[in-house]
Amino acid sequence: MSVATMSRGDAAEIVYASGTVEPRTWAKVAPVVRERIVEQCNCEGSRVSQGDVLARLDDSEERAALAELEARRSLAQEDFRRLSVLAERNAASRQALDRSQSELLQIEALVAGRKARLETYVLRAPSPGIVLRQDGEVGEVAELGTVLFWVGEPKPLLVVADVNEEDIPRVEIGQRALLRADAFPKQKLEAQVDSITPKGDPATKTYRVRFRLPDETPLRIGMSTDINIVVQVSKNALLIPSAAVDQNHVFVVEDGRSRRRDIRIGIRGTGSTEVLAGLDEKALVVTPYPADLADGSRVIISGPEE
Repeated sequence: MSVATMSRGDAAEIVYASGTVEPRTWAKVAPVVRERIVEQCNCEGSRVSQGDVLARLDDSEERAALAELEARRSLAQEDFRRLSVLAERNAASRQALDRSQSELLQIEALVAGRKARLETYVLRAPSPGIVLRQDGEVGEVAELGTVLFWVGEPKPLLVVADVNEEDIPRVEIGQRALLRADAFPKQKLEAQVDSITPKGDPATKTYRVRFRLPDETPLRIGMSTDINIVVQVSKNALLIPSAAVDQNHVFVVEDGRSRRRDIRIGIRGTGSTEVLAGLDEKALVVTPYPADLADGSRVIISGPEE
């Protein structure tokens, strides 16, 4: 039977999450019409101003339809002018003039709508910033909703994560978070809880939490990270292996016999558990917890575990 000695150290209560690095300020640019790309800037990594043209889609059919409407508008304007002159001479009825005016207004509305639709064939920068990523090529068909450009500021950065609803009550703004990223396996990475969304997702039962990264972080936009939110820290705590604890019970070895003890525990981690009361600091704790061991049984110690 193996036993472990008590130890002193810092006990930390942790909430785990996983997230992705994103800029604090950014926007996605996607087409609202399905059409072929005919022009695209070569601006990935470059700074753009709000309204700068990023890409153009094939609008030849729209322009042909607009030209037809404008021709109809010209005829309607001429008809309205002619009837206005005749109406002044009492050579045309007021009813005919009103119909002509109504038709002209309808066509003008159609022209305005078609011009507004033409503008959707031009993809523009929604805000000033850096083109963080650019997808698609001239000649390809841009599908509805497919993001072609990401425009934003590369600093400051955030990690955006979803935290389970049972853990979110323990998460507060300002808490420290320790990060682990595959790209930097040996580097100490930290962040701080920046904001917590007020409304959770009832489907996934999670809440979105944003973590503020320091400006000098080596993490890059789009990287994935594991996040350990430090909810509580107990300094110089009395620790035993978590595997030795069953609810609030442990077995200790005294004079060659097993003794079941009730303890009061504090922070419980995956490796160690904080003992607040119920054990002497010199106790030898049986690990892992022996579920089939009777209180008072004679035991043979195979060796202590630190």
